[in-house]
Amino acid sequence: MIEGLNKLFESRVRLGVMSILMVNDSIDFNSLKELLNVTDGNLASHISALEKNELIIVNKQFVGKKPKTTYEATSKGKKLFQEHLDALEKLIKGQ
Repeated sequence: MIEGLNKLFESRVRLGVMSILMVNDSIDFNSLKELLNVTDGNLASHISALEKNELIIVNKQFVGKKPKTTYEATSKGKKLFQEHLDALEKLIKGQ
């Protein structure tokens, strides 16, 4: 029953990041950090894992003289996350 669950989403932080990105086109680092109530380093390590697996895109730019980093879910990331949610739903329903 747990075969459809994706290990990439076992962490509450990664689960949170993907949940937020599924309902937002993009979001910046500080907003993610506040919403998830995590440290810079903790969020950065989970973001790195999601980026490495091509589940999110990291966009870095400067706004004025300040750096701004935003994140977007990739098509692959959205697909895998939806499959994970579907598997969780089946597990909860006992199917």
